[in-house]
Amino acid sequence: MSKDAQAMDRLLELMARLRAPDGCPWDREQTPATLKPQMLEECYEVIEAIDSGSPEHLTEELGDLLLHIVFLAQIAHEAGDFTFADVATGIADKLVRRHPHVFGEAKVADAGSVVSLWHELKKAEKPERTSALDGVPRVLPALMRAEALQKKARNVGFDWPDPRGSLAKVREELGEVTAEIEAELAFAAADEAKFVAGDKTAEELGDLLFSIVNLTRHLKLDAEELLTGANDKFARRFREVEERINASGKAMKDCTMEELDAAWDEVKKADEG
Repeated sequence: MSKDAQAMDRLLELMARLRAPDGCPWDREQTPATLKPQMLEECYEVIEAIDSGSPEHLTEELGDLLLHIVFLAQIAHEAGDFTFADVATGIADKLVRRHPHVFGEAKVADAGSVVSLWHELKKAEKPERTSALDGVPRVLPALMRAEALQKKARNVGFDWPDPRGSLAKVREELGEVTAEIEAELAFAAADEAKFVAGDKTAEELGDLLFSIVNLTRHLKLDAEELLTGANDKFARRFREVEERINASGKAMKDCTMEELDAAWDEVKKADEG
């Protein structure tokens, strides 16, 4: 038996022991529903480990993710639904089925041809899916789901030919958002009421976000990563502003917006070199 097989068997045996009647009370109480938040958290921690570039960190986080897969498989095994072997066999069979150019006689010219072949085989395997958009989980983070839906639509020809169409759509949606906000501001001023964004403005802002994701996709960029980078940049600059304000003997809440804006501009200028 290989080292990998021995390690996998040991992990499966440990999980079964933890779920045994005389095992761990906490582990025995868990269900697929209670494990969902932790599974999602582990997936994000794997991504963070990939970004860190640390093999040690990635090794640890992949182990945590594998634990949750084994955990769910053990719960299913106890319920008589399926086993870990069923999971592993299922994905192995799928890999063979979806790679006839490797395990069969099919021929492909390049990576793009592989993707096209994959989609064709997947469609044939799932005849119950009647829409081109079927198969995109609603629970995906909104930016990722927007990109996934757009890629599905692209596969059937519903897409702009180049970034110009996407850019024009962004401008169009921005114009609609601007018009709605201006109208609501005017209405609030006339009625001497506090401005509150209405349902139409919210809808138009959603359309604008969706169109921006479409533009990033056409530019071969990832909206989730772009926003993550913007979040990191904002947090870094904001902390620098805090340090500068605190060093001056004042507190952020005691500063005027003009003072804070001036400090932000200084930090931004220094950050950009």
